[in-house]
Amino acid sequence: METLAPGDPQRMGPYRLVARLGAGGMGQVFLGRTAGGRTVAVKTVRPEYAGDSEFRQRFRQEVAAARLVGGRWTAPVLDADTEGGQPWVATGYVAGPSLSAAVRRFGPLPPDAVRVLGAGLAEALAAVHDLGLVHRDVKPSNVLLALDGPRLIDFGIARALDATSVLTRSGYVVGSPGFMSPEQARGDATGPAGDVFALGAVMAFAATGTAPFGEKDSAAVLLYRIVHEEPELGGITGELYGLVRDCLEKDPGRRPPPGQLRHRLDRIGAEGTRLGERGWLPRNVSDAVARTTVELLDLEGQAADTRAVPPVPPVPSAPPTAMTAPLPPPPPTVPYPAPGHPGGPAPAPPYVHVAAPATPPGQ
Repeated sequence: METLAPGDPQRMGPYRLVARLGAGGMGQVFLGRTAGGRTVAVKTVRPEYAGDSEFRQRFRQEVAAARLVGGRWTAPVLDADTEGGQPWVATGYVAGPSLSAAVRRFGPLPPDAVRVLGAGLAEALAAVHDLGLVHRDVKPSNVLLALDGPRLIDFGIARALDATSVLTRSGYVVGSPGFMSPEQARGDATGPAGDVFALGAVMAFAATGTAPFGEKDSAAVLLYRIVHEEPELGGITGELYGLVRDCLEKDPGRRPPPGQLRHRLDRIGAEGTRLGERGWLPRNVSDAVARTTVELLDLEGQAADTRAVPPVPPVPSAPPTAMTAPLPPPPPTVPYPAPGHPGGPAPAPPYVHVAAPATPPGQ
């Protein structure tokens, strides 16, 4: 999470932008706030893509489909502008690092965490496929790690970009080559089984720290390996190895559907942490999630400071005026015990100034 740069927009649609969350080949992602204080992730699209008519048409269709996606383990699409000068999509914000960032910083996840990760993603894909949709870009950077389970994000934009003439002319390959299915790498039609292949590659990355077909080679080399070679799964053992290997079958018809995957993962971890329970992440990763939450609270406090009502300036006292009538005479003096003496009133307490309580953040 970074502060806004000088050239960044301050607002996108009804959302006030307060920080940068990341950037990629398609555009930038910002942390945004609604007028009511809800936090969202706003993903914008680069101007060169926005000017492509094929992109516009596909983007409208994909955003309409993405709005239908629900389920606990996805970040839902909340709002979008497909017609403006700079298209954008707003999704629910997840306070946690991406799987790619977590593995790069802290190393591979332990087997129990990989199992919970796979269960959450399998359930998310089942919800997507039940609607007749395909994600087509399941990869570590599109998986966020929350304290109760993973979240699958980034519906709509990647698939819309698949049809743009801009990208066709530039030779851009949609998706991440190291996590494409063989049929997608060949340019064939890609169905739900393609998402299952990508899920297996994501689980392998989480368990080993590297993509199963490599990462540092050219896109052409990676795509060749995906189509013709076997994955590298060293370090994955037991039933988890068999499950990941089944997801990475070259033949789409031999890959298990997401519902079956979820059942197998639950059976493997019958004695371990369950999806939806806190404690599934290693301590160092869960600490990073907590720090993200603190950063979010700090931003909320800063936003509250900027919205604070300025102090009311003092009203100048009226200039003195001439007396037009004599003052009434003082009352007659009546003997009375002084304060504090027997029979007299209690002494007045000293004047104490009490500061008004500070306005809580966000109000």
